[in-house]
Amino acid sequence: MIIKELSLGPRRIPALCLEPECPPTSPRGILYCHAHGNAYGIGKSEVTQGRPALLDPLGLTLARAGATVLCPDLAGFGDRQKEGTESALAKAALWSGRPLIGQMVGDLFLALEVLNTLVPKTPVATVGISMGGTLAYLVAALREEVAACAQMCVFSDIGPLIGLQSHDLHGPYMTIPGLLPDHDLGEIAALVAPRPHLVITGAQDPLTPPEAYLPAAHTLTEAYKDTKDALWLHRDAEAGHHETPTSRHVLRRFLSEKFGLPA
Repeated sequence: MIIKELSLGPRRIPALCLEPECPPTSPRGILYCHAHGNAYGIGKSEVTQGRPALLDPLGLTLARAGATVLCPDLAGFGDRQKEGTESALAKAALWSGRPLIGQMVGDLFLALEVLNTLVPKTPVATVGISMGGTLAYLVAALREEVAACAQMCVFSDIGPLIGLQSHDLHGPYMTIPGLLPDHDLGEIAALVAPRPHLVITGAQDPLTPPEAYLPAAHTLTEAYKDTKDALWLHRDAEAGHHETPTSRHVLRRFLSEKFGLPA
């Protein structure tokens, strides 16, 4: 495969792009959203080097299957650590009414536009684990051109999570002022419908306890009641906040059957 270092937009956002050496007969694009994990030095390098929550570098796996994979560094991570700590960035953003998570989504919008120029007229999916999974469904919810979404190790309504005092397990980036009490994250994810959507969670993951996962999953299921085959909910009873061989198999099967990426 071909690995390129890119700079996106006027702010020159660092990004990694993985391209298959031989153009596939049915090209696909993956907007890869990197995770958090309190590992601020990883960022975009997750696609080639992996992280502890993954079995191996998922970006390499997707590129070897024939996808063009693009992953930018998000604010405070990778080569963008010099912009400030996550805490400092989140506080400054809230003072101006622009939450950090919104800025991250905006940077991913830019990356999506770049990916659309790299693989024009090609279906694009968003993929991510943990923070990356949250961002994957936020981008898919807000950008109709995203053909499919696959998120791992994340999906809970934030209201119940706050009630359990488990919300602080998320980083400072994870704040959407004014969303509660009238709305919750399940409603945002429901905007992905009727496009293919995979949600992988672990029952032992403190970020996806049943009290917070089940209401979000119910909202999502209702949104897909007329297109049930497009929604895949995989709940691993024994898994925590990490990928498993079974979840990797489900992810590959989903991307093959619902997105057209060769298995």
